[in-house]
Amino acid sequence: MCLFESDSDLQFQNVIQYPKISCKKNSFVFLTGRSGCGKSTYLKILNRTILPTAGTVLYGGKNINSYPVLDYRKRVLLVPQEVFLIEGTVRQNFDFYSKARSSECLSDQQILRFLEICCSNFTPQDVCNKMSGGERQRVFLAIFLSFANEVLLLDEPTAALDDKTSIELMHNIKQYCKTQGITAVCISHNAHLVDVFADATIHLEGTKKNEH
Repeated sequence: MCLFESDSDLQFQNVIQYPKISCKKNSFVFLTGRSGCGKSTYLKILNRTILPTAGTVLYGGKNINSYPVLDYRKRVLLVPQEVFLIEGTVRQNFDFYSKARSSECLSDQQILRFLEICCSNFTPQDVCNKMSGGERQRVFLAIFLSFANEVLLLDEPTAALDDKTSIELMHNIKQYCKTQGITAVCISHNAHLVDVFADATIHLEGTKKNEH
């Protein structure tokens, strides 16, 4: 069953024209292609952070624009490349995002579970502003993973990590998504991660509208 489908008319600002794309439900899909080909833009279109210039995207057989936007973004969750954590502890950051989404705050045990999935051995009481870039990235990912329920869109989640941690992280996230029935679409420039973890791969060329 296809969860996402976009037609071959999908374009962004008359610069990027996408091929016809479909993603199966409960699959772990990777987006690949050179820098600037429109991978991050495509995730933002799927999440309705930005609107395409032309074309249609279907989610569950319905135009994504037919869903209430805030409800849709909770169902189709985008984890951006840019890490944003407030000054304070891990718990304060989890609580900050929970309150922003009008969600219940997690218990310490629940927070520890998501930190573990994201290869982060911190506690809820640890202070985020003392962490390295890679450590902050994993805490940020753990927060977003705790909200995922239908679709998880991942934009280079291993960019700041070494190869060993990247493999462990992707293994854990894929396993979690499979057990929870979550569909994932992930951007990665790491060919090894794609080979090991992809259920399907979508390669984007970034074709400009006026190029043939």
